[in-house]
Amino acid sequence: MTVSDVSLLERVLGAAAGSARMAGAAAGDLAGALDPLGDNGHQPADPLDAWDPDYVRRTLPAMRLLADIYHRAEVRELKNIPAEGPVLLVGNHSGGTLIADTFVFAQAFYDYFGPLRRFHQLAHDLVFKLPGARASLSRYGTVPASPQNMAHALERDAALLVYPGGDHESYRPSWESSKVDFAGRQGWARLAIEHGVPVVPIVAIGGQETALFLGQGRQLAKLLRLNQLLRVKVFPAQVAPPFGLTFMDLPGRVPLPAKITVRALPRIDLKQRLGPNPNEEDAYELVTGAMQRALDKLAEERTLPVVG
Repeated sequence: MTVSDVSLLERVLGAAAGSARMAGAAAGDLAGALDPLGDNGHQPADPLDAWDPDYVRRTLPAMRLLADIYHRAEVRELKNIPAEGPVLLVGNHSGGTLIADTFVFAQAFYDYFGPLRRFHQLAHDLVFKLPGARASLSRYGTVPASPQNMAHALERDAALLVYPGGDHESYRPSWESSKVDFAGRQGWARLAIEHGVPVVPIVAIGGQETALFLGQGRQLAKLLRLNQLLRVKVFPAQVAPPFGLTFMDLPGRVPLPAKITVRALPRIDLKQRLGPNPNEEDAYELVTGAMQRALDKLAEERTLPVVG
């Protein structure tokens, strides 16, 4: 057996062990949620306390194999992210609810900085009402999106990943894959200014090729009153295996093996760039402008959808 064969075997065994650990965490969470005498899967009062560096370390091999083989991932210029201290990572959002570029980036981040570098990501609070799915996400640092959680993460010197575009951007049509669309949301800029933290834009492409996204379905969502019921303003349609046409990724889909490319742009000090009293509008234009230019360049590199 050659050295390369041994290395491949070690990767496969590590990925299998990591996958088993993730499956066990999901099963335990599901069992706890279904137990009428249980405590809904042992979710901590403070969602930031669910972050588990040891779990991250043990499951990274599975995430790494998924990123390297299935999505042929490239994550560039992580050196632009500070190795310590609070920083706001502002990303464009893709892939519906199955956000492949987020998984790819999280794996690369922890590989680069190590699992002890505190790292949190924001997600819609619906995610944390899904037993099983939330088990690994919360251990990797995912927390419900709220101003309070954002502030607490930065106060703990975390790298905090936010997706201002939310489900609006994540379900944009596939033919708008290279478009940054935050829908005018500027709360992240206010947070960065108030806390005096640097901003590192994160741009990614490929996630919108993991299915054929047909549009956001905003009118249908309004008709169904989803915002009042679930705090959701979209009801989008996608075409993907195994069911073909799905709505909001239900009853389920398998993401296509699209090549994912992510780039961390140079850090931006808003006060240095915009003066001692920057405003949210100028910060929004500065950051989204830089992101759109970078995303345009990534789009120019691609030759075919999915293939990359």
